[in-house]
Amino acid sequence: MDRPAGVRLLAAPKPRLKEIQRRLLRHVLDAVPVHGAAHGCVPGRSVRTAAAPHAGAAVVLRMDLEHFFGSVPAARVHGLLLGQAGLPEPVAHAITGLVTTVLPSAVWRRVPLPDDVRARERHRRLGTRLAVPHLPQGAPTSPALANLVCFRLDRRLAALADAFGATYTRYVDDLTFSGGPRVGRRRLAELVGEIAREEGFRVNAAKTRAISSARRQDVLGIVVNDHPALPRRERDALRALLHNCVTRGWATQLRGRDPATFRDHVLGRVAWAASVDPASGARLRALADRVDWS
Repeated sequence: MDRPAGVRLLAAPKPRLKEIQRRLLRHVLDAVPVHGAAHGCVPGRSVRTAAAPHAGAAVVLRMDLEHFFGSVPAARVHGLLLGQAGLPEPVAHAITGLVTTVLPSAVWRRVPLPDDVRARERHRRLGTRLAVPHLPQGAPTSPALANLVCFRLDRRLAALADAFGATYTRYVDDLTFSGGPRVGRRRLAELVGEIAREEGFRVNAAKTRAISSARRQDVLGIVVNDHPALPRRERDALRALLHNCVTRGWATQLRGRDPATFRDHVLGRVAWAASVDPASGARLRALADRVDWS
């Protein structure tokens, strides 16, 4: 629950409600188009598609929306279902009730209060948002609904990026802009903050970073200075793990991991590396093929 910038509360639905939400996602929400700048939890898009457009830029500007799901109240969901989804009012009303929640005050009182003054203010804002019906973090429908609610935000930020000669993508609550030196100037970040406020969101200023090509440009855990790639430390660690599995046997590399899932864990990391950087991933996959998993 705790983290340096505050808290993250998950509201996982019970099995029957979760199945209903999954059906709503498949039969209702997936049919409504999202903005082209949205990449998080969108079929056919991924972390890599969100990061790749920023490769080779002179400056990358990273920003973060504070308390993303909690910032989407039930009223906006209801309006979305009536408007963009075109549902009748009674249906929209019923679905809104199925996909939003309120955090009980007794639960919120058990959340530790941060020590830092600014973190305490963010904590207060989060409590205010969670006290009214909102999108719960942990529901299958929340990412899709948030993307749809953000359609106008994405459209405005994409237009702002065009005005600065920049590229814009959003992955859930992570906003990324890239382009020439103008991207690193304070004015762009200020305008993004103004638009976010007008659209019902708030930028977490503590997470705003403008990164020049002279430094490592990291977008969603992917290095984009030249082309999308894993951070060198992560890539080297995976290569060393695979080498040790080949030369010493995979059982020597468990380090407390479950033997029943270790192979899937390693191959999953290799697949992720290949999805980010196919050339490097192919070399890692060839090394993984040499491991005797018996």
